[in-house]
Amino acid sequence: MSHATDDSAQPPLFGPGSQFHELFDDPRWAFAMVRATVLEAAHPQIGAALIDNSTFVTHPWRRLRNTYLSLQRMFGADDQVRAKEAARLNRLHTRLKGRDASNRPYDAMDPGVRAWVVATLFESAVTMCRLSGRPLSPSAVERLYGEFRAYHAAFGDETGQLPLTLAEFWAYYDRMVEEELENTEAMRIILYKLFDHLPAPPLLNGLPTLWALGRAVVGPALGAITVAALPESFRRRAGLPELLGAGALMQGAYLTVDLARFLPEGWLRPQNIADLLALSPTSDDPRARTVTALHERMRRAGALLRLITPMSFRPAPEAPSPGHRSAEEFFRDVLDQTGDGYVTWPDLAAMARELCGRLDLDEPAETRLYDAFADWWRELQTVLDTDGDGRVSAEEYAAAAPSLAGPALIRTAEVLFDAADKDGDQRIDEAEYRALFRTAFHRDTTGEATDGTTVYTRGAFVRDFLSFMSGRRLSTPYDPLLAES
Repeated sequence: MSHATDDSAQPPLFGPGSQFHELFDDPRWAFAMVRATVLEAAHPQIGAALIDNSTFVTHPWRRLRNTYLSLQRMFGADDQVRAKEAARLNRLHTRLKGRDASNRPYDAMDPGVRAWVVATLFESAVTMCRLSGRPLSPSAVERLYGEFRAYHAAFGDETGQLPLTLAEFWAYYDRMVEEELENTEAMRIILYKLFDHLPAPPLLNGLPTLWALGRAVVGPALGAITVAALPESFRRRAGLPELLGAGALMQGAYLTVDLARFLPEGWLRPQNIADLLALSPTSDDPRARTVTALHERMRRAGALLRLITPMSFRPAPEAPSPGHRSAEEFFRDVLDQTGDGYVTWPDLAAMARELCGRLDLDEPAETRLYDAFADWWRELQTVLDTDGDGRVSAEEYAAAAPSLAGPALIRTAEVLFDAADKDGDQRIDEAEYRALFRTAFHRDTTGEATDGTTVYTRGAFVRDFLSFMSGRRLSTPYDPLLAES
């Protein structure tokens, strides 16, 4: 009689039926992800990489959506999708290395650093359940830890970086909190500056009154909730201020958000929210018309609010119209992707990273696009970096802005066209266009193919890209791609 083990009886590590899948659409992740990001940023190597390379300050909504999509791919049931996403992230992390302000090296491919990122996600998932009054059972925690170990292994990292057993993990986690974490600049920005200057999501662009009012209330509250949810030993060692009543506020916030599970299914799905936040008014998505109407109602409400409240808000900017933005606006909104006040290689690398992610490029195509942006950066340094400090200031840029449209930028446009032209037929059809821009097909810049279909020609594509990057045109498909948050 055979006693072979039936593998099908084992719960899956990924996809439907896994423990993580049950939590993935949980609205409590809104708090858990911020908490996990703070714990990651407190690691000196991760904090330094974020300061030097990340767009989380200037483009937080884009970063949030990309993180969500990456987790969705990694924890989904499709093994091929997971392997492809892991390879993409490995290539991305390979490019993130340097030295921090204290001249200490950092490397995003450091096995210990990567293990800590996974550890913060797992621990914050367990903590969000505990703080909301519905802690996971011991067996569920064991299952979840096994799934996160499998997630970590999918990157090809050494299995010993995350402890084998859950008991060993908690000892490892406590040691990291006590000995490795620091009060880093990146952590302070996330806790105390990011929410104070958080840009409006694309959905709320042009509504500064409503956004300023909401941010003034939500920002400090979310910061206090996050600090109160951090390990007490780290709060003391890092000197983080504990506001009176912050603990009760934190507990109440987690409990309140957990009540969202009683809403109709799908109302608060993160995927739907992420899509709506990034939805362009020019999109051919059926929801765009509804969002545009809602935006107009909110604009009127904001105008009324300015009349009836004594609060002082900056006047709402005029809606973008075809034309040119100033050199200062273009520098801030497009070129300075990391928000440090200068253009350096990490800013152009961030553009390349976003484009590669939109187009889901394979390694050879991704390398060609990065190389094109690197050539453009060297060209910009030669022409614009007049003081030789290895970076381009807003003043240096404004003094020689027309020099942006050099041969390297033209080559970048050509490489980007080839990357977007998935089938290699030397034209971009509607599906390829939307893959890059996620907006409606702009027929005014297209040509017509021999079969009568409307296409985006190479010449029109290159002209548009050069016009945007050098002429600073508004209302192009590139604004939602590179300028919006």
